Amino acid sequence: MTVPERLISAATELFAAKGFDRVAVQEIVDRAGVTKGAMYHYFGSKDDLLHEIYGSVLRMQTERLEKIAAGDGPVVERLHAAASDVIVTSIDNFDQAKVYFRSADHLAEDKRLAMRSERRRYHERFRALVEEGQAAGVFRADVPADVTVHYYFGAVHHLATWYSPDGVLSAEDVGRHYADLLVGSLRP
Repeated sequence: MTVPERLISAATELFAAKGFDRVAVQEIVDRAGVTKGAMYHYFGSKDDLLHEIYGSVLRMQTERLEKIAAGDGPVVERLHAAASDVIVTSIDNFDQAKVYFRSADHLAEDKRLAMRSERRRYHERFRALVEEGQAAGVFRADVPADVTVHYYFGAVHHLATWYSPDGVLSAEDVGRHYADLLVGSLRP
């Protein structure tokens, strides 16, 4: 593992266990087995680590969404796949997602705005699938696509408060159930 990867891993573990504001830089570098100088070579602050922890997950999810959305299948199948994928990838990267949802308000204003912008691009691409289905008449059009997206991602962001990797439902189970509920609610 590279030094940046070790730092991100250590920060993720510590932030998930203790909370962003309760972790000192020294704890991160001790857990990663590096010096503060090495950390500051790659990351200017704890804030930068927090930004990268979620940013890496969001970039991966965005790439996956783009591939799903650009696929050849019917829009119902593509939206279902996209809705399931965001759940599965959030659970597969549960500590990173949990850290961000619990600690995003600790980001400096510029990083918080940048992250919101990246997340908004993801939501806009997701919304475009809903709108495509509405235009084709396969999804109900009486509920605005924006409301649908906000409703769905409110539930996605709530995962950190109830999901347990040790529970009876796998990431795929939860993803399928969430996607089924979304697509089912959109049928005319």
